[in-house]
Amino acid sequence: MAKPRWYLIPARVVLVTFLMTLLSFAVSLLLGILGIWVGARLRGVPPQITVAYRYIALPSAIFVGAVVLVAASAMEIRAYRQNTTLAEIERDS
Repeated sequence: MAKPRWYLIPARVVLVTFLMTLLSFAVSLLLGILGIWVGARLRGVPPQITVAYRYIALPSAIFVGAVVLVAASAMEIRAYRQNTTLAEIERDS
């Protein structure tokens, strides 16, 4: 088994956080635009799509990014500790 490298943890955490934040922004923007468009059609007014960016997509992406940052950090640290312990056990036996 390869020796675990601690300096790869921040790179993986940042990459996963960035990708999940980007994905959540895209999905929430799509749903926000659709919701605003449907609501505007029902009320008979022109839709204001900028509301989807400011009040729906950006706050939800920030929230998801924060949650993913904490979760990814915890999972990576736990995996690093486990792999370090297993590498020690393998080396000792």
